[in-house]
Amino acid sequence: MAGLVNNLLILFLVFQNSCLGYRSPLSVFKRYKDTTRSLSNECLGNNRPVIPLGRTDFALDIRMPGVTPKQSDTYLCMSLRLPVDEEAYVVDFKPHASMDTVHHMLLFGCNMPSSTENYWDCDEGTCTDDSNILYAWARNAPPTKLPSGVGFKVGGKTGSKYFVLQVHYGDISAFRESTGLSTEADRNYLNDTSMMEAYQYIKDNHKDCSGVTLHLTHQKQPLIAGMYLMMSVTTVIPPGEKVVDADIACHYKRYPMHLFAYRVHTHRLGKVVSGYRVRDGQWTLIGRQSPQLPQAFYPVEQPVDVSFGDILAARCVFSGEGRVTETRIGGTASDEMCNFYIMYYMEAKHAVSYMTCTQNVNPEMFRNIPQEANIPISVKPDMIMMTHGHHEENKNAAKSSLLQQPKREEEEVLDGDAPQKILHQIGVHTWKDFHIEEVVDWPGINIKLGQVSGLALDPEYNLVIFHRGDHVWDENSFDSRFVYQQRGLGPIEQNTILVIDPSNAAVLHSTGKNLFYLPHGLSIDKDGYYWVTDVALHQVFKLGAHDKAPLLTLGMALQPGNDKNHFCQPTDVAVDPITGTIYVSDGYCNSRIVQFSPNGMFIMQWGEETSSGTPKSGQFLIPHSLALIPDFAQLCVADRENGRIQCFRLETGEFTKEIKHKSFGRELFAVSYVPGGLLFAVNGKSYPGDVEPVQGFVMNFSTGEIIDTFVPVRKNFEMPHDIVASEDKTVYVGDAHARTVWKFVSSEKMEHRSVKKAGIEVQEIKEAETIVEARLKNNPVSSDALKKQEKQHLVQQANTGVSFVLITTLLIIPIVVLLAIAVFIWWRKTMVYGADADHKLDSGSGRILGRFRGKGTGGLNLGNFFASRKGYSRKGFDRLSTEGSDQEKDEDDGTDSEEEYSAPPPPPVTSSS
Repeated sequence: MAGLVNNLLILFLVFQNSCLGYRSPLSVFKRYKDTTRSLSNECLGNNRPVIPLGRTDFALDIRMPGVTPKQSDTYLCMSLRLPVDEEAYVVDFKPHASMDTVHHMLLFGCNMPSSTENYWDCDEGTCTDDSNILYAWARNAPPTKLPSGVGFKVGGKTGSKYFVLQVHYGDISAFRESTGLSTEADRNYLNDTSMMEAYQYIKDNHKDCSGVTLHLTHQKQPLIAGMYLMMSVTTVIPPGEKVVDADIACHYKRYPMHLFAYRVHTHRLGKVVSGYRVRDGQWTLIGRQSPQLPQAFYPVEQPVDVSFGDILAARCVFSGEGRVTETRIGGTASDEMCNFYIMYYMEAKHAVSYMTCTQNVNPEMFRNIPQEANIPISVKPDMIMMTHGHHEENKNAAKSSLLQQPKREEEEVLDGDAPQKILHQIGVHTWKDFHIEEVVDWPGINIKLGQVSGLALDPEYNLVIFHRGDHVWDENSFDSRFVYQQRGLGPIEQNTILVIDPSNAAVLHSTGKNLFYLPHGLSIDKDGYYWVTDVALHQVFKLGAHDKAPLLTLGMALQPGNDKNHFCQPTDVAVDPITGTIYVSDGYCNSRIVQFSPNGMFIMQWGEETSSGTPKSGQFLIPHSLALIPDFAQLCVADRENGRIQCFRLETGEFTKEIKHKSFGRELFAVSYVPGGLLFAVNGKSYPGDVEPVQGFVMNFSTGEIIDTFVPVRKNFEMPHDIVASEDKTVYVGDAHARTVWKFVSSEKMEHRSVKKAGIEVQEIKEAETIVEARLKNNPVSSDALKKQEKQHLVQQANTGVSFVLITTLLIIPIVVLLAIAVFIWWRKTMVYGADADHKLDSGSGRILGRFRGKGTGGLNLGNFFASRKGYSRKGFDRLSTEGSDQEKDEDDGTDSEEEYSAPPPPPVTSSS
């Protein structure tokens, strides 16, 4: 009997070793095929996207989840939420990609990915809000390295909450056409090969997990990285034109920034893109590259710093040869783009993460651009084909009016009614879904003001309000000849100009006491000088922000007129940022635009009073508000009583376009322009019988179409008198009757605010992430826990993947049967032989049973036998009437406010008038 027991045990031990040591590669593939989700973990080599790196640092693995692109030139995107709510800093990037399959990768930071899917086609976009490019990898291009002490700030109140990875798969011939192994050769290969080779075969031939690993730290970095995008939005390339230049230039008016990398981008027609810093007339090269080469970030060869007052300039050189129609800026295959990206860093206390430039503030300066900017960089045809990731079958795919040329990276052929997706990827919207809403917790609505007549933004983006204090424009203010009748009241004794912090509405500065009788229009030039009009004085003034007296005065005090030296109730002023030319809308009792030189000399005028019937071009009925359109060298006028916007060429006053909609109603009070193509406006007070509400409008300047309308939540528009918008699409509206100012932002920003206030959801998945979870919640982590995690990680790596519970169960059954038989034999012999049974069994089967006896009691203890083989679980986380009828109204609306961060302004720069 003892021999039988020994033989059975030996057989089961052999069986156990066989079960643990052999698995068919084909069976492995079957499991792989049945568990596609777990494949991504195997593909990654690590199923934990967050990897702790000490007490303050961690790594974030951002990878494609085992994707199979179906055709060449496929763009796939995936997103990963930042697993911490507090601020963190990206300090290094480690790419994981093969040149054989991946043409390029881009990593974006944003707050709203375009999809919540595991991954998606990038035709849907990358992000629904503004996105910043944090990293770029391209085949045959150098890696991006951040300088020591520099990091991209993410998370917290202002940083991105999501990373979105875009991968462009060029030539996909390395991929198999399906994820299943349908051929006999595949099956034979898997059966004949080793286990590791089988896994490699499956992984390499079917799935891609390209991506990038980020090194992040919670330690505050002294220098913060950011992105400056220079982009042309108005370039037109005539067909057949050999050389066409697209020039971009902007004044830099922030704290110093230090440039360390650049990237260029055009479509097919681009020959060379160059970027420069211009200081005191000297051009310093930032970077110059052919857009037909890999479009990664290239290091700046020589250190370049940019300071307040410098100009950043860029030129794209195109050729229209081979085209039969003109080419414009856009996102389709037949369009073009002109982008120059600059990666920079700034001191943390002054850092701005993203800036744009879409203007050309000084076209004349490009006469002095270095000649190198005009010389195309030659690229070998085979290099172009290689860098664009094409293979032979694509060469004859496109038949159009274009010459046969390789398709450009990031270029997308869009449906006729599809948005320009490529513009969305870089944060430039096509405005289809643009919407603005009131910031309901902004306390500025509660500032005690007089009739609000004018609004503007200073160079530091502070809001400046021009109001009438205790003076009111009513039916008794003027006689029939427009002479002011209330001079006995004297000038307004309150400060009429208030400088407001745009985030918390704190009054930063005030001026304008005892200077004005009835304030009206306000604008601020590029040097920070205030330009105001007073309808009672019939004058225009230029003021310094802290000056007690005007620096320049146009018009004669209290004397209405219509010649070169007189105005009649002038309404607004605009100053050309390039030439300094002054434009005055004049006004309530004149119907003209008057042009002056920078020192106030009369140049010309245009416009006339509206005759009976339909108003003609160039006719006005109260030209009430002005908006400069520097992108197009135009001046737009809110033709108030005609309920329309008219636009004219700056140099000649030639009429260019009219924008008029039924929803404007009878009157259109004010207009404001944002570089890049958006026009904002407000209409006037409704009359009995009118159906059009009082509201604000967002319009596409190029087409004139209305993109959005908006009204406030708190209080109501009564007579919205002026509007001003900033480059980040923040909008302010001032109301003369309601005596208040509202702040509006895009709905994207409202969503960002909600995200900033929301915590992160932590879900239990796997126990091995417990330590990371505790760290991300700012809980202390013991050294024992760290050791336990490391031990569990080693156990996981050693695990062969076969379910140990199943094997153990199969082994226990026969062992229990054996033990039952042995116990039965022992019991029978005890009954027969009595006390001698123990001694006799000791020499045979009892020797084997002794191995299973528990300590102390000598009883059977299977628990001790299997103690070393316990499984484990893991936890982790996922994660008009005229103003003569103005009426005073007071509405108190107490609202809690929330203070927001506002970066300190740069030091003032003295400028002469």
